[in-house]
Amino acid sequence: MLFKQQALLRQKLFVLGSLAIGSLLYLVARVGSLDRLQPLCPIDGRFGSRGQDEIPLRALQFKRGLLHEFRKGNATKEQIRLHNLVQQLPKAIIIGVRKGGTRALLEMLNLHPAVVKASQEIHFFDNDENYAKGIEWYRKKMPFSYPHQITIEKSPAYFITEEVPERIYKMNSSIKLLIIVREPTTRAISDYTQVLEGKERKNKTYYKFEKLAIDPNTCEVNTKYKAVRTSIYTKHLERWLKYFPIEQFHIVDGDRLITEPLPELQLVEKFLNLPPRISQYNLYFNATRGFYCLRFNIVFNKCLAGSKGRIHPEVDTSVITKLRKFFHPFNQKFYQITGRTFNWP
Repeated sequence: MLFKQQALLRQKLFVLGSLAIGSLLYLVARVGSLDRLQPLCPIDGRFGSRGQDEIPLRALQFKRGLLHEFRKGNATKEQIRLHNLVQQLPKAIIIGVRKGGTRALLEMLNLHPAVVKASQEIHFFDNDENYAKGIEWYRKKMPFSYPHQITIEKSPAYFITEEVPERIYKMNSSIKLLIIVREPTTRAISDYTQVLEGKERKNKTYYKFEKLAIDPNTCEVNTKYKAVRTSIYTKHLERWLKYFPIEQFHIVDGDRLITEPLPELQLVEKFLNLPPRISQYNLYFNATRGFYCLRFNIVFNKCLAGSKGRIHPEVDTSVITKLRKFFHPFNQKFYQITGRTFNWP
């Protein structure tokens, strides 16, 4: 009888010990994951004027869910006041270039806890009707953010619209401007591909790229074709330089952002005076889609829309050669002005 009681007691102790060890291991793993999700260190940089307090990184990361509710209009004025949230004019704008990777750049920068993005293209400065509504209308289109965060919007039409540089200068003469570019011929074909897809959805016919890009009368490059004009980067940049010094621009390599995004994002962090927070952990290659996707934390991942990375139609090689030869002198001048050289043919 005594022997059976001792055996039963040993069995109970073994079960309790196993449970205790299992619980301890779970807590260790849980704490580790939480530390990765919400580091305790404060952000070591300021984005406002001197003397303002810094916001801990934990609080900034909390914004993901909280600010989403405010964007949906589910917040009361009291809740907004309680969390010290504001709608700020952007401190940086991605002004272009269309089909250069503006959406990818905006989404990737939004990985940074001190960045808040305007989800939609607002088209304030390039649309006369919107611009006439005034700067307060524009500000109210911005997302809620903490005072120390940087609000960024993107509207690629800004880069090629004549009135925009002066209008942005009147709003903020010291604003930081981001331009993401790709190899000009590839960008022009990508531009054409997006328009072609839109035509096909509406069961409309469209000219082949070669017929649009080459003037049939002269057999030279058709500079009246918008996709070609947009790729003459230096012509548009020179107009911007009448209002802003080159130091207020940062050129992002859109081709490299596709294949090797982290170094490009780190350069943007430095340009915006942000502490380095985006790491390789935040970016993972999705072999099915052929692009990098975003990892905000251990539970929230995001890939760009399926419309990104459209397959380009085949283009006559002689037309590609002619376009590259046409763009070459403009590219050389662009390198000279920006101080950044690309391996464009």
